[in-house]
Amino acid sequence: MNLPAVLAVDGGGSKVDAALVADDGTPVGAVRIRNTGHDGPHSDSYLEGVGAAVDAVCREARVNPDNRPVARLGTYCLAGADLPADDRRILRWVSKHGWTEDDMLRNDTFAILRAGTDRTWGVGVVCGYGTNCSAVAPDGRTFRFAAIGDISGDWGGGMDIGRLALWHAVRAEDGRGDETELAGLVPTQFALKRPRHVMEAIHLGRMDMDRLAELPPVVFRAAGADDVVARSILDRQADEIVAMAGTAIRKLRMTKLDVPVVLGGGIFHNDFAPFFDRIEEGLRRIAPDVRVTVLSAPPVAGAVLLGLDRIDAPDASKARLRAGLTHERLARTLSASMRED
Repeated sequence: MNLPAVLAVDGGGSKVDAALVADDGTPVGAVRIRNTGHDGPHSDSYLEGVGAAVDAVCREARVNPDNRPVARLGTYCLAGADLPADDRRILRWVSKHGWTEDDMLRNDTFAILRAGTDRTWGVGVVCGYGTNCSAVAPDGRTFRFAAIGDISGDWGGGMDIGRLALWHAVRAEDGRGDETELAGLVPTQFALKRPRHVMEAIHLGRMDMDRLAELPPVVFRAAGADDVVARSILDRQADEIVAMAGTAIRKLRMTKLDVPVVLGGGIFHNDFAPFFDRIEEGLRRIAPDVRVTVLSAPPVAGAVLLGLDRIDAPDASKARLRAGLTHERLARTLSASMRED
């Protein structure tokens, strides 16, 4: 049996998608698994989820995961591949397993970018639990942020939006801040009565701080009802996205190009038009011909396409891959695994 051309893995904080793809772009295996219970994307326990996804996609494709290599090229687009030291550590871990004859590692933002455009260049922004941005110029030059939190100058994503929503809710309750619907909506999200009850639950260890990442839909709902405070939180997030993507465009000297900017991640799964309008208007002040799109394809498709680009696969193979590797296919594998559990 000929080896599949590409083993592709896209790993975020809570899930890992993997695909095995033939030379003609046909997905011979595709899976999605939950990747929870780890200590963050810079931990060995996070990488164990990557290994579990590779084993799962081999079984789904009826390939023995113990007979290695299982594919010719491996493309790994992973959260946590932020600094050169991260890249070296993760590549050592991947190489040790011998899944493929050749390995390529990228941050997960590169998969979002490639999944959202037929070009091989542009800007990719992820905004989910956290936020990050990377870019590729037409001549292949790249730019990315470290994106490891406050210490690298970052703000944004579900956790930061949630923290700020609680901050405003508590201040509205005790009189230090402006009135806002968030004072009622935030505690209701956690079946509590008042913002201070949320604060106390976190402080006393009765509620995990990470649950604040549940709050962005609440903030969008309040903003849609013309809540000024909620709108200010979303304006800050939009401006951070403009700052990241705009900086990448300037650094790679793409301000005069019709540069595609692909937005991926849970924060963009909303229909609050003013949020997207603010992003596009901000970016057009930097690159007037910018093309802003919200990603609809699964990011793992971008990881595969990076591999198909590497092996100079024809356009027909890439079109076949896009048609066959869908959210629906991945969701079916996740549902099946949950039934087995």
